Amino acid sequence: MALPYELQLGWRYTRAGRATRRNGFISFISGVSMAGIALGVAALIIVLSVMNGFQKEVRDRMLGVVSHIEIFSRDGQALQDLQPIMDAARKNPEVIGAAPFIASQALIARGEDMKGALVRGIEPKLEPEVTDFSSTAQKGALDRLVPGQFGIVLGAELARQLYVRDGDQVTLIAPGGQVTPAGVVPRLKQFTVVGTFDSGHYEYDSALAMIHEQDAAKVFRLEGPTGIRLKLKDLNQAREVADELAKTLPGQFLIRDWTRQNKTWFSAVQVEKRMMFIILTLIVAVAAFNLVSTLVMTVTDKRADIAILRTLGASPKSIMGIFVVQGAMVGVIGTFAGLGLGLLVAYNIDVIVPAIERLLHTHFLPQDIYLISRMPSDPQRSDIMPIAIISLVLAFVATLYPSWRASRVNPAEALRYE
Repeated sequence: MALPYELQLGWRYTRAGRATRRNGFISFISGVSMAGIALGVAALIIVLSVMNGFQKEVRDRMLGVVSHIEIFSRDGQALQDLQPIMDAARKNPEVIGAAPFIASQALIARGEDMKGALVRGIEPKLEPEVTDFSSTAQKGALDRLVPGQFGIVLGAELARQLYVRDGDQVTLIAPGGQVTPAGVVPRLKQFTVVGTFDSGHYEYDSALAMIHEQDAAKVFRLEGPTGIRLKLKDLNQAREVADELAKTLPGQFLIRDWTRQNKTWFSAVQVEKRMMFIILTLIVAVAAFNLVSTLVMTVTDKRADIAILRTLGASPKSIMGIFVVQGAMVGVIGTFAGLGLGLLVAYNIDVIVPAIERLLHTHFLPQDIYLISRMPSDPQRSDIMPIAIISLVLAFVATLYPSWRASRVNPAEALRYE
């Protein structure tokens, strides 16, 4: 099948240009533009993949403590008819686990040290259904939460701030003290530290404590659990499932999913990711618009060729098509080279970064400072496809003006001094 001559000439101009010093310089500029597009595309893919990896890593650590969906009563009191609500929630095909809990603010004290904390009463046997808490806690810590023995599991950072370890006693001070003739007396209860957990997320490790649900009901004077925690097959469907449960559950409840609980953090990450995308896209844009200078120089060099084609009957549209093909080829080759390089690095960053660290004798992510000690990467199609499309569009747009100028060349003027 014969290709259009515009495509053949455009491809010939793209790969030619080293016969003379001037043509060699044009070829060099074209290569620089191609390399710039490739590096810009690769940088975009690598940076966004690493940001996705960090977000996934922090999210997974967070969901080791936080459930996907939480259901509360509107008045903040204990839920009535708990089992029917849990059964109704489990009927949703996305729900794979449910467990009751009690949550309340309190003070935890040891000697003169006192810290505010979120105290969560849990059912140890059902807790593994809704969180990965057992994987972040000390071995057997959940089993030591026995009703009536008033054991408590503290976040690792909270335990360090209170200078306590397993077997030590702490005092839990509940809100809403008891009214006596002498005034309001705070409700105090001694708890024994039976373990700690380290989720890798400072916010929870420094301000969360776990006790048995029955002990929490006694301390906070509640008739039962104040909420139900749910785990889903796909955590990304949490908002949709929460909206469905709001319509199907019997009664009026407050339903909150994990994206709303941490809305500020996730919004900040999305803004940062969007800004990085814009900044790095400018690098691709600069490289793409280098094609303008390349094509202008090519058009100047090929004026005689253009004039001969025009005298042979080529239309201005065909002349414009030749140089659009030339510029587009540079953009296509640069974009796909960048995609290949970016994906190669993104999928092997766990090998590349340690090699660079060994070479430079340094650590980019010291374990005693950051949550994670390795560079995570998570390439996503939703990021890669827009990058490729934007790069191709920018390269195409950059070819329009020089190609239009080529189509306006007057054959008589071009051949006057030939």
